[in-house]
Amino acid sequence: MIKVGDSLPDAGVLLIEQDKHEEIQMSARLIGKTVAIFAMPGAFSSTCALSHMPNIISHMEALKEKGIEEVIVLTVNDIFVSREWAKQSGAFEAGIAIIADPSAAFSKAVKMTFDAPVIGFYNRSIRYALVAEDGVVTKFLLEGSRSGITTSGADHLLDKL
Repeated sequence: MIKVGDSLPDAGVLLIEQDKHEEIQMSARLIGKTVAIFAMPGAFSSTCALSHMPNIISHMEALKEKGIEEVIVLTVNDIFVSREWAKQSGAFEAGIAIIADPSAAFSKAVKMTFDAPVIGFYNRSIRYALVAEDGVVTKFLLEGSRSGITTSGADHLLDKL
């Protein structure tokens, strides 16, 4: 499991934008800036869509005021699901960078995956929030609940900054 002081891995992910996507290396995206990453199991799942994303959107200004230069939301989904969720949730409008990790390459590299076969989740990201400075984890918040946002919301991360 990832921890404070770890360098985030060089894993291929997809940066999703309104009308295109691009394969990027996560480590390259993080160089030279302070970034908050909010990882979630999947777009449109009830906790992600109804609690986590709205929490992040509502705290975007405060995150920027605390020195966060970019906010990333990462889910283990394909480009189509990720893009539509970003449009419908208001994430694009809020300035959130959407990262799809369809093969869970990044999530596996940081040892933050789980399976829930009964709902069709395999190699999904465990819910967490972190801050990385120049690719090195400086804050890490593992979600303590399976059905809510009790420790990994933007409000919780702000309390640690």
